[in-house]
Amino acid sequence: MNSKAVASVRRKDYSTGYEAHDSDEVAFVNDAPPIVFIVDDDISVREALESLVRFAGWVPRTFASAGEFLAHPRELLPSCLVLDVTLPDINGLDLQALIAADRADMPIIFISGYGDIPMTVRAMRAGAIEFLTKPIDDDKLLDCIRGALERSAASLDDVKRVHSLQQAHASLTRREREVMALVVTGLLNKQIGGHLGISEITVKAHRGRVMQKMHARSVPDLVKMAAVLEPGGEPPGR
Repeated sequence: MNSKAVASVRRKDYSTGYEAHDSDEVAFVNDAPPIVFIVDDDISVREALESLVRFAGWVPRTFASAGEFLAHPRELLPSCLVLDVTLPDINGLDLQALIAADRADMPIIFISGYGDIPMTVRAMRAGAIEFLTKPIDDDKLLDCIRGALERSAASLDDVKRVHSLQQAHASLTRREREVMALVVTGLLNKQIGGHLGISEITVKAHRGRVMQKMHARSVPDLVKMAAVLEPGGEPPGR
């Protein structure tokens, strides 16, 4: 793929997988069957894998190229990607690199008609969970998909928890956010009041509303939430 085409793909925002919207709301889909995305330029392979995935009780989504896959709106439910290495536009390894940061909730299983050690090592080091060589053993592939979907579900749970925290934090008033920022540093109400120029009683009232809105059971719980809300913070529970 030429550099201009790669640059064009990189400019598109895949952080949510959706086209741009005015709203910051994130739509999570509940109680829907997991999705298995299949990207392979061989229609016979796509059709065979589509039937296998459907028979296993999952929802298949098939694409003949990386471009088709990237154009598909993201669906926020457990999913994985069964990806051929050799594709007509962007190859599988380059596609893996393009979506790695923004689609950590979607594990990748590589498939290939041929495979060498450097290719396999590159794919696995970049986060692929398996590299299978065609013809693919159905049971082996199904086991890989099952494990990938379990991993995806756990990752999406983390995303949902972080999103809930972000919404709760956004509901705080400016003063409540200021109080929260000082509470998590370990300052006492009197000290916080001194910093903000308000009474200790007022601090206590703001602090109570912060705990309520953030659904924090204790100050250590609030500290953990604040750490998650920091850029690059770890999801809760880790």
